[in-house]
Amino acid sequence: MSKYQGGLLPERDQFLLCRTPDLWLQTAVRKRDVLLIDHANCEKKAAATAINLMFRYTEHTELQNKMSRLAREELRHFEQVLAILNKRNIIYQPLPASRYASRLRQQVRTHEPARMIDTLVVGAFIEARSCERFESLAPLLDGQDGQDKELGQFYRSLLKSEARHFQDYLTLAREAAGYDLADRIAVFAEADRRAIEEHDEAFHFHSGLPT
Repeated sequence: MSKYQGGLLPERDQFLLCRTPDLWLQTAVRKRDVLLIDHANCEKKAAATAINLMFRYTEHTELQNKMSRLAREELRHFEQVLAILNKRNIIYQPLPASRYASRLRQQVRTHEPARMIDTLVVGAFIEARSCERFESLAPLLDGQDGQDKELGQFYRSLLKSEARHFQDYLTLAREAAGYDLADRIAVFAEADRRAIEEHDEAFHFHSGLPT
């Protein structure tokens, strides 16, 4: 399968093997309540992941700096999504866990430093996919009919930070490995593609095709 082309961020688009299917995008526009709740969950989990990496790999100074900044930004995004939920009178409530991240993490090696390298590559894919979905959703939300211009503009505002998070994870992984990492990236790229293109019973921000 050819790599996804046509977005605003060429490095990210070279990284991903596919774009988000139209069926998922159409479902997301219809299920904006669930989309926003799960988006909040994703931001909170992203902050927790960054903090966990800081505690696990204290000897890596650059990782400490980048993950500290990333965690603060993710928590700020979480607060912004909560504000949108409150404004729309949507109750922030638990949702069943998405299978996306777990499917990628199944490929993570268990010995160090391979575990750290793979975990950072997974982080890069999660951020790259989030960035691609924000970019794909925004024009559908704030298009000519203006059905949800507020949310479309909000998602556009997240693109820069999400792209930087993707690049930070990938840079840290490459520096930790000291080699090209193309073989490991290929493993997780295929896992991402399957997770995005295969069917999922439950709708999430990172779910595959709706059933």
